[in-house]
Amino acid sequence: MRAIFKTIAAGGLFSAALAGPALAQQTALKIGVLSDFQSVYADIGGMGNVEATKMAIEEFGGTMFGKPIELVTADVLNKADIAATIARKWYEAENVDMIIDMPTSATALAGMEMSKQFEKIMIVTDAASSDITGKSCSPYTVHWTYDTYANAHTVGSAIVKNGGDSWFFITADYLFGHSIERDTGDVVRAAGGKVIGSARHPLNTPDFSSFLLQAQASKAKIIGMANGGADTINTIKQASEFGIVAGGQNLAGIVMFISDIHSLGLKLAQGLIITEAYYWDLNDRTRAFGKRFFERMKRMPTMNQAATYSATLHYLNAVKAAGTKETKTVLAKMRETPVRDAFTDNGMLREDGRMVHSMFLFEVKKPEESKAPWDYYKVLAEVPGDQAFRPLKDGGCPLIK
Repeated sequence: MRAIFKTIAAGGLFSAALAGPALAQQTALKIGVLSDFQSVYADIGGMGNVEATKMAIEEFGGTMFGKPIELVTADVLNKADIAATIARKWYEAENVDMIIDMPTSATALAGMEMSKQFEKIMIVTDAASSDITGKSCSPYTVHWTYDTYANAHTVGSAIVKNGGDSWFFITADYLFGHSIERDTGDVVRAAGGKVIGSARHPLNTPDFSSFLLQAQASKAKIIGMANGGADTINTIKQASEFGIVAGGQNLAGIVMFISDIHSLGLKLAQGLIITEAYYWDLNDRTRAFGKRFFERMKRMPTMNQAATYSATLHYLNAVKAAGTKETKTVLAKMRETPVRDAFTDNGMLREDGRMVHSMFLFEVKKPEESKAPWDYYKVLAEVPGDQAFRPLKDGGCPLIK
């Protein structure tokens, strides 16, 4: 009898083990877009990221394991505590399997803590701090689009090589801005240049006059804009009013987007040297996605919006290939599968969560050089991923032994 009971018990446990993944597959796959819909980063992500996620779901076929794929969205209001609260609710109570976007580095790091606690996937496509795959890396977080290290090395190196060897930073006073200033400053000093100083401003401030006056008084050749979105746009507009470029100093847009150029206009933006991971007019593949996105949003996608499409599609294909939503199995499949889509044709996901791919160095066209709406960039260089992104061994990620 004891032997029979042992056999039954063992069989029951075995059946339960087999049923686990099967039961998990019976629940609908759910994706959450946690974004900025009304503030400083709304143009570079926001509703465009939601639409890009929908495009990926539709292209995939709209269903997983016989059930419609579900999508939920929320505005994080660029506050870390709100990011943590929503991520906790989504992971714990609403069965969200993957959260994507995260508009600021602070919100990303807060959400990452919830991702670790509930062992669910988070894909960061908007936030930029290189700490996300460095000292703050997580086994459940993927960083897809760009980061402050890659942008600093791509743009900063090019500017210093062309004689821009003294810098003053106008810096957004939170982790993202601090990371840009740190990473770009390291590049400048390593190349033999010097950082004269910096002025730190609140996120989404309307008035940059005092910060620009400090930059002007520094006599630095380059004023590095360690900010993003509307803050960068306002810095450039107000710098023009102060006659900074006319006075012999130059602006460096370390983290800029095609939406910024569109808002500024080519007359103000011409000649800027910037880096992006994606541009709609690079090749047939990027143009096809840009056209589809434009038909829906009446504007070309930013690199973040193209990346959100890419990351969502790669995740969905990994779930399908794995045959389960189980986090570690899906992440393993994402790492072993190259990223080949409208965003990049040479992507690979590393152990630290960094998706490595080419970055591009662009110069903004003069008004007379632009032949059509959104024809804004001249390609100066394609920088391979292993040169643009920080080497795995140098990141300080605790997961890397």
